[in-house]
Amino acid sequence: MVNLAGKVALVTGASRGVGKGIAVGLGEAGATVYVTGRTRVAGASPGKMGGTIYAAAEAVTQAGGVGLAAPCDHTDDAQTRSLFARIQQEQGRLDILVNNVWGGYEHFYDGVTEFWREQGFWDTPFDRWDKMFTSGVRAHFTASALAAPIMIAQRSGLIVNVSYFAAQRDDKGVAYGAAKAADDHMVRCMAHELRPHQVAVVTLYPGLVRTESVLAAAEFFDMHNSESPEFQGRAVAALAADPAILAKSGQVQVSAQVALDYGFTDVDGRQPRPLSVAEA
Repeated sequence: MVNLAGKVALVTGASRGVGKGIAVGLGEAGATVYVTGRTRVAGASPGKMGGTIYAAAEAVTQAGGVGLAAPCDHTDDAQTRSLFARIQQEQGRLDILVNNVWGGYEHFYDGVTEFWREQGFWDTPFDRWDKMFTSGVRAHFTASALAAPIMIAQRSGLIVNVSYFAAQRDDKGVAYGAAKAADDHMVRCMAHELRPHQVAVVTLYPGLVRTESVLAAAEFFDMHNSESPEFQGRAVAALAADPAILAKSGQVQVSAQVALDYGFTDVDGRQPRPLSVAEA
């Protein structure tokens, strides 16, 4: 079991889904984890999928870490700055930042957008591009820019951007593919600038994750090689505990391959097979 006792982590967009799973996985390793999100009341999220930052923070504590709920809308720079000031004041350090917050999925549940009728990018609502780049790419940049001075002063730290294979494919939607590709390239550029300061930056590609939304539509997915949200957290924990993590800085890490490399399994004992770009 990885030991991250004494380490401080921040996971953005962690009320539910992959973000919550990563937070819990880091808690399992003993870390203190700040859990951010906008959902404070169960059922109040746009997708009505349940989950709150408080429940996620409690799950971190139950897993063996210290979970701390931190309400934050990462599209608001003032709130994001206040969050990092709080972490600096309360902990005096930040060892792990996981940029998981994202936007642009509202078309699945807003009751207005008939996304299934879209033929291509030419009839996609323009604001989907804005939401994916503002709530996703820009929010990842902003959090990383605020984390970097803390980590540079420590001469240690790991920044993880949660992305997906869509960054390397042409058939996953123009806005989504472009946003994920931008996120991946941002990691490479950040890694270049932070390497002299002993701070690593990587991209993490999950496989098919059994999030609340995926389980709600399980009939449409082949779940035989799926992964739990907590599996993503175990991957981040393993990377964070690697003393040679700088050798991987700037690279894409596939969660299932990370599990094989570091010798851990999913929470149910299974060993998911790493997907290729062509399969994803």
